[in-house]
Order: sequence, then structure tokens, then C-alpha cells
Amino acid sequence: MSDARPRKRSLTLDGHRTSVSLEDAFWVAFVDMAREEGLSVNALAARIDRERGVSAGLASAIRVAVLRRLQALADR
Repeated sequence: MSDARPRKRSLTLDGHRTSVSLEDAFWVAFVDMAREEGLSVNALAARIDRERGVSAGLASAIRVAVLRRLQALADR
């Protein structure tokens, strides 16, 4: 990993442009997650956005989704 600092990434959620700040490690795992689910990064981000509720920011919700996926893989 080149850097532990978050980097801003552009996304389009349901036709609306937005951005999230994610560390490279989370972004790579998020892209892998989208690929494995047969979704675009934007489609997966939109799904996470719809499911996240009002208390969590999108970047935090993506990190949690990535963590849950990795925990599920580790439990296999």
C-alpha cells in the first residue's frame, strides 16, 4: 500500500455525483467486492448508500461493508 491516508474518490450514486475519502486498502477491497458481486463500483456504493441509514457517512458505511465481507471470508 502506498499510503495510509484517505484519498478522495469520485462516485455517481443514482445519477448524483459525490465523493468519498477512503484509504487505498479499503478502496482496493471495495473494488474487489464489487467485481465479485458482479456490480460496478457505483452500483455497489449506491446499494450501500441506500442501506446505511442516516447515522453513518458513506465512507464509513463502505469501510464497514468491506470489513464485514472480509470477516465472512475469514469465517469460511
